[in-house]
Amino acid sequence: MKRTGFIIFILALFVFAADVYGFTTKPPADVSNEVSSAIRSGNARDVAKHFGSNVDLKFPGNEGTFSRNQAELIVRNFFTRNAPASFSVQHQGPSRDGSLYVIGNYRTSNGDAYRVYFLIKTISGNTVLHLLQFEKQ
Repeated sequence: MKRTGFIIFILALFVFAADVYGFTTKPPADVSNEVSSAIRSGNARDVAKHFGSNVDLKFPGNEGTFSRNQAELIVRNFFTRNAPASFSVQHQGPSRDGSLYVIGNYRTSNGDAYRVYFLIKTISGNTVLHLLQFEKQ
């Protein structure tokens, strides 16, 4: 009986660690919905939980490949300076390599508009937000 309890504990620990570190086998469409919701609410933490260990970002003033922590900070700073008024998905679909791309429009509380593009990939069995781009219109 003790062995069964230990196995359940280890499995629970694994599930918790997978959730905390963003390792997920969720379908790309589910991740897309969660990322869209996080952008709509300006929640950098919820966006970042879908990042892999590195993520490609293209924001006004910040472009490159960043670690998960660096990328979360960049997204948080962007949302702080550009609080969301709305976000709507205009188009999404599969890429040739099996990734899912999403194109949307982001409006800030001060009236600025941004075209948003993000790409969700499955890498080593984990569905991750691989690229996030905000371009001012």
